[in-house]
Amino acid sequence: METREWTLLFVALTFGLYLTIAWLSRVRDTGGFYVAGRGVPAMANGMATASDWMSAASFISMAGLISFMGFAGGVYLMGWTGGYVLLALLLAPYLRKFGYFTVPDFVGDRFDSNTARIVAVLCALFISTVYVAGQMRGVGVVFSRFLEVDINTGVFFGMAIVFFYATLGGMKGITWTQVAQYWVLITAFLTAAIAIGIKLTGVPVPSLAMGAELLPEQSGGQAAFLLERLDQISVDLGFSRYTEAFVGSWDKVNVFCVTLALMCGTAGLPHVLVRFYTVPSVRAARWSAMWALFFIALLYLTAPATAAFARYFMIESLNGATEESLPEWYRNWEQTGLINWFDDGDGQVLYSAGADNEIYRNGSVGAVEMAEIERRHQQWLDTGGAEGADARAELSARGLAGPDQDIIVLATPEMAELASWIIALIAAGGLAAALSTASGLLLVMSSAISHDLYYRIFRPAATEAQRLLVGRSVIAVAVVIAGLFGIYPPGFVSQVVAFAFGLAAASLFPVLILGIFSKRVGTVPAIAGMVVGIGFTASYIVSSVYFGMAPWTFGILETGLNPQGIGVIGMLLNFGVTLSLTPLFPAPSEASQDMVDQVREPEGFGPAAQIERAVDH
Repeated sequence: METREWTLLFVALTFGLYLTIAWLSRVRDTGGFYVAGRGVPAMANGMATASDWMSAASFISMAGLISFMGFAGGVYLMGWTGGYVLLALLLAPYLRKFGYFTVPDFVGDRFDSNTARIVAVLCALFISTVYVAGQMRGVGVVFSRFLEVDINTGVFFGMAIVFFYATLGGMKGITWTQVAQYWVLITAFLTAAIAIGIKLTGVPVPSLAMGAELLPEQSGGQAAFLLERLDQISVDLGFSRYTEAFVGSWDKVNVFCVTLALMCGTAGLPHVLVRFYTVPSVRAARWSAMWALFFIALLYLTAPATAAFARYFMIESLNGATEESLPEWYRNWEQTGLINWFDDGDGQVLYSAGADNEIYRNGSVGAVEMAEIERRHQQWLDTGGAEGADARAELSARGLAGPDQDIIVLATPEMAELASWIIALIAAGGLAAALSTASGLLLVMSSAISHDLYYRIFRPAATEAQRLLVGRSVIAVAVVIAGLFGIYPPGFVSQVVAFAFGLAAASLFPVLILGIFSKRVGTVPAIAGMVVGIGFTASYIVSSVYFGMAPWTFGILETGLNPQGIGVIGMLLNFGVTLSLTPLFPAPSEASQDMVDQVREPEGFGPAAQIERAVDH
């Protein structure tokens, strides 16, 4: 069968599996809808957490970032995995012991304030909306290439599937669907990486193959290690060495800030935190974090190898190619608009650094802008290339140089000329990664409105049926919003997702840490800290990325159009404002302080545990 037929088969089978699980896991009470009845085993919750966590950014876009950034792209690996250490040690067990359904629940009760609850709800909604934008773009990319449909059509398919199993089964249906999605995505990712590693070096372990010697047929008969060869051809084409640690504006300060923002953002993401409410005990919450790290590591230890394989194949197959010898993978992806070649008239592809690069992407620009690019290019051809250098320099400066980073993982099996079924399996894995995270985010948005606003503030007397109806209705609205972001994406997948981590680090992470480990922090300081943190971070990102504001952080975070580390500054402002205002305002109520003591007591100890033991006897 051809790739398209294999893709249709895998997508049909996996979507059918997800829908079957959702139907079998359907719920009729809020406990099942919001926290899966708190009955998910630790290992299963670890798989679901890993699937929820390894979004389209991890599966589709992270290896693309590393492929283009080289060693410097390891910042994403360090930040995203390091965040789970903070999560397991500082937040997960305490929030599970607190119970309830959502993160705003903790904020509202800990600071004894509905205003604090509303601010936390708004932060959770903002973060989740930004995050889900990246997932729906990933769905559109997969559908547009492998099923040969319009991106908008692909997004509609994804919206329909997520809507069905998120509304029917709630957290219970999402959890068991995510377990299945984990096995789909990890099988796809590892199968492709292992096959490519064997083809390039004969080594079946991707992480080892990345540092192994190329087979003679892959290196032109010359003995060469993959990374050494990649370093050499990168330098020859004007790029930085692939293994160079700090490239361009990614200096030590920026790397540190982005890593810290991603770590603290991980520990503050509401759709990840809520997963630890679904297990039966605090001990299970800790084990869930351990299992999640194990399952995540299977992909994260493989991603750098996939990135190196992709970079090698891309340069080797494109640079110097002619119209007649362009590889088939390029022909396939050119139709999506995510990679293009604008010939300068010599009939050969020049894939190099700087203004002379002829490989561009147009997936991030509008139709009018793209038409102008093509008009100028044709004019340059018609005039014999007189305006060529200036035209290409301007295009490069506008950030259009190089193929879209989101195609790397999906295109690599085609670059390596693997079997059609492996290419199709990668497509199914990409969809599983995007849909699993999208469903978790949609549930967070639903619970924030239906539980934290509707039930806890406006209608405390609402029945179970009314709360479920509102929750499912909110998911329907959220699906439409997510679909619009998929059709009109604000950026490529990892860029958008990294912004969400910065927002989480600047808003929810400090208030959770201080809420657990400080009894003195009161309502007003906590609210002020959240508002200042998310307000500063969001305004900086929006102004610099979409309105051309020049970076003004004293040389820090000046990473072109990607101020992903600005969340660190927002986080420090949040901590600073909260702690500086704390002495000026009253301490929390005695009930709130007692709650902090109870949350921090080890499981099985304290007054509550003594009462339980007395009752048992």
